[in-house]
This record gives sequence, structure tokens and C-alpha cells, in this order.
Amino acid sequence: MKILSSLSLEEMGELLKDQPKFRARQVYDGVYHGKAISEISNLPKALKERLLEEFVDQPIKLFKRLESSDGTQKFVYELCDGNLIEGVLMKYKYGYTLCVSTQVGCRMGCKFCASGLDGLVRNLESGEILSQVLVINALLGGTIKDRKITNVVLMGSGEPFDNYDNVVKFLRLVSSADGINISPRNISISTCGLVDKIEKFSGENLDVTLTISLHAPNDEIRKSIMPIASRYSYSELIEATRKYALKTRRRVVFEYALIKGLNDSLSQADELASQLKGFPLHVNLIPLNPVKERGLDGSSKKHAYAFMARLEKCGVSATVRRTMGEDIEGACGQLRNKILKENED
Repeated sequence: MKILSSLSLEEMGELLKDQPKFRARQVYDGVYHGKAISEISNLPKALKERLLEEFVDQPIKLFKRLESSDGTQKFVYELCDGNLIEGVLMKYKYGYTLCVSTQVGCRMGCKFCASGLDGLVRNLESGEILSQVLVINALLGGTIKDRKITNVVLMGSGEPFDNYDNVVKFLRLVSSADGINISPRNISISTCGLVDKIEKFSGENLDVTLTISLHAPNDEIRKSIMPIASRYSYSELIEATRKYALKTRRRVVFEYALIKGLNDSLSQADELASQLKGFPLHVNLIPLNPVKERGLDGSSKKHAYAFMARLEKCGVSATVRRTMGEDIEGACGQLRNKILKENED
């Protein structure tokens, strides 16, 4: 069945062109307030029944909610086909940032990530990605006009550019002035490095922040932990990223998970700095949030700050990301994987 939240207001109007003009806005507003079709109270019964024949009543439902001691909240959502996906809500001084998933599972196979432990199950529709934002915005007491979610990051389960068309449609929906109207400048999209899609995305005129999951100072180390590095070379990735930054005039963020004994030496900081030149960028250092099944350990906070200081000495902007949600299976895919294993047992 189809998903109503995948429609723009214009598409909603076309769907309901046989109805009074205000009906499209009523349905659209109901959906954007996180309601199931059956919960939109100002619609005629006949119209609800018609919509329910063609569309899913509620694309996602909150399956599990955990709150960390640091205030971070982790959500597991159930999709209409029974699949599970994850999301994380982080509270900052400026407001709430919601991390959303773009796929059920992932086929990228990065060795430090739990999202791909079971491979890719399926892509999410644009409306399923959007519904994560709508449901949590409603949970926080937000509306279309009084939005509680201020920022969105596409860094949950899945590789966004492996679901390119649905992700681009989601970005247009979530940033539309007709709806929840989150500025593209408050949205970040993370990719493990699909160079052809980075190049294509630079022409979409979406001023989102591009975040590259780099995690290595060279091809050899990157290939050992990220299979995608065998398809696109390190130099190709950096060049595509440089072109994106210069074309969009947006600073690019490089995510670098510090893995003990693998990519965290000070000489590797020097090598990393030598690779990143000629465009506006920032390196976000992340002491690895360990995934038991992967057998990798994160660097200490002290070592992370030493690595950061070395990058800054070389003229590279860098910070150590505050670790959040460690006590609630905070890494991508961890909680979903735990629930799936419990169900198997």
C-alpha cells in the first residue's frame, strides 16, 4: 500500500481534486501533525474510508523508547510491514536534533557499525523517513507552526545515497514551507562515500551539510574497515567532496571514528591533515561506540583530544564529539539488533 506522507501538498491536491479545495490541506495538516488517517477528526467518514483503501493508516508506530542518563532518547519504530528501524533524539542548547534512518538494515558492511549486521532488508519510502520526524515532533508537543524538532541528521540505519530518490524527495518534503519547514541548512546527510551520488547530489540545489564517514587517513586502512573503499578510491572521494563544498559554498564535515590501534596514532593525524586541504571542512572525531559483534575498541577521550590537537596544529578544524546514549545502545543499529536477537530466542 502507499504512504500518504510521501505526497507533497501539490500532490495531495491532485489526489483529492474531486473534493473541495480545503480537503487537501486538512489531510495534509493531519498527516503533518503525526496522525494516522483514522485519527484525522475533521474528515468525512467516506473520505477516510477511501484513503484507507489506498494508503497505510499509519506508516510507523513507536515500538520502544529508551532514555539515557544524559537525556538522549533512543526510539525503535515498527513499520507497517513489521520491520524495525531506529532513531535518536538529542537535546542541545539550540533545540532538538533528530537522527533518522533511511533503510531497514544496510548493505555497506562497515566493520564498526551494527546497522549492517543483517544486511539490507529494504529501502524506506520518503514518507517513512518523514514520518519519523512527524511522530517525534508530535510526541514533543510540536505542531506544524510550533515545530519542536530544529535539526535533522540522516545518520541512522542505512546509507542515504543508496536510497537516493527517496532521500532527495524526503529532503524536499521536510524543508517545504507548506509543511514542517526545516531549513536545509539545519539538515545533515551522512554518506560512507558513494562518489557518483555525491556528484549527482551537488546538482540538486539542496543546501544541506554533507557529512563524509571517512574514518581513515588512507586507502589501505579505509579498505580494511569499509568495503565501499574498494569501489571508490580515497582520492576520488576527497575530490568529489571538495567539488561539493566549492559548488555549494557549504562546509563539509568528515566523521572520523577513532579505533584503538588502527587509525588513531598521531602520525595518522598528520597523514589525515595532509589529505584535507583546499576547501572549507571540519573533522568530527568520535571515540568509537563499541559494537560487541564487531570486536573493535574505541580510543580513550584523552587520546582523542591529543589527536584533535595534532590536527589543529596542522591547520585542520576539529572537535571531539560528545558521546551520547552509550547506556541505551546508542550506536546505529545496536538496539534494533538486540531486539531482533531477543525475538529469535
